This record gives sequence, structure tokens and C-alpha cells, in this order.
Amino acid sequence: MTDSRSTRPDATGTLGLSADEVLTTTRAVRKRLDLRRPVPRDVIEDCLRIALQAPSGRNRQRWDFIFVEDQETRAAVARLWRLGLMAPPPASGSAGPAFSRMDFASAQWGRIAGSLQHLADHLHEAPLLLIPCLRVESRAELDSVRGQAGAWGSVIPAFWSFMLAARERGLGTAWTTSHLSYEREMADLLDIPYDTVVQVALTPVAYTLGTDFKPGPRADAGAFAHWDRW
Repeated sequence: MTDSRSTRPDATGTLGLSADEVLTTTRAVRKRLDLRRPVPRDVIEDCLRIALQAPSGRNRQRWDFIFVEDQETRAAVARLWRLGLMAPPPASGSAGPAFSRMDFASAQWGRIAGSLQHLADHLHEAPLLLIPCLRVESRAELDSVRGQAGAWGSVIPAFWSFMLAARERGLGTAWTTSHLSYEREMADLLDIPYDTVVQVALTPVAYTLGTDFKPGPRADAGAFAHWDRW
């Protein structure tokens, strides 16, 4: 496991992590983004070449990535993201608390909240912002569970593959969705055809300060497995 904060990609442009290391140490990076180091386009294109091999329903490959590099546009995108961060979360439809394996009274959540605030303060400084999108014939496709499963399943694997490839190249990402409360405004800002292109998430893309990321705290594996019945 890579454990040196000074480790950088070698001459091949990669860290040389094993598949298991990439899968278990790709973290949401917020405080440790190098906001001053530019990210070359050829590195992004390498990550894209890996991402496009992700599974896609009927091999339709109907996802697109919007990379925001222009400084003024990044600032405008970050403003909308911050507005979404302050917006109420979607209603769960339940009178009780939503299910979570995370204890929101824990010190762990306090650290996450602190790093999220740091990202909010500095998102516009990230050298790149990425918004993955999905092409649909109409938004009515998302009205059913089957439609949603097929839609999200045709873009999220590519997005996650991009993030894994970025980790191997010393880049950090952080999966966020808060700006979707202002998806139409973001579409207007970035000239996204709102009726036929659905935004899925937003992540900063930047080199990380050090590469010594470790597996995150999770519940015991046995808590997730169900055999034959729920």
C-alpha cells in the first residue's frame, strides 16, 4: 500500500497501485486537493479512455463528461453548487429518520462535515470541475424504477471508473450531488440541453497533496449480506 505523502506518479504517469488498492483507497478528497497544480489534458484523456470501457446498457454509451476549466465559469459553477449545499435535502417520504449506517453524532461525521465546508470554501479554486451527464430521449424515462436503474446504470459506472483511474494517476475527486437542486440553472450556465441531458453529479479534479489514502471506516461486511431472503 502506498504510504508516503511525497509519492507521485512515476515515469508512466501512474502510482502502481494494485486493483484492490485502487478500489479501497479511492476516497472523497476535499482538504487534500492541490489547488495550485494544473492537470494536463492528456492525463484526463487517459482517465477517459479507461472510463469508456465501463459497462453501458445495450452498449449505447450515452454518457458525456463536461470539464469546466475556465476560471470564471468555475466560479459560477461553484456558486450554484454552494446554493445546492444549503438547500434542504430531498424529502424521504418517511416521518422517521432516513436509514444510515453512519452515526451523525460521531466524530467521524464531524470530520466529514469540516472537510465539506473546506470544499465549499475552495471548490472554485480546483483546476477542473467535472459534471457527468446522461442523454435521455425525455426526462419521463426517469419516472419508473426500471427507467432510473437503466439510466443511472449507464453513466455511474463510467464516472466511477474515471475516478478510479484518476486515483491511480495521483488525482483526487469527490462525488457530490448538491448542485442538482439547481440543475436547470447549471444547464443554462453550461449550455446543456435540459430536456434531453440529465446531470448526475459534480466532482473537483486535482492532484492530491500526498497519496497515502487508506480504506475508509465502514460497517462490518456481514451487515450487508443477505442470503436467499432479506
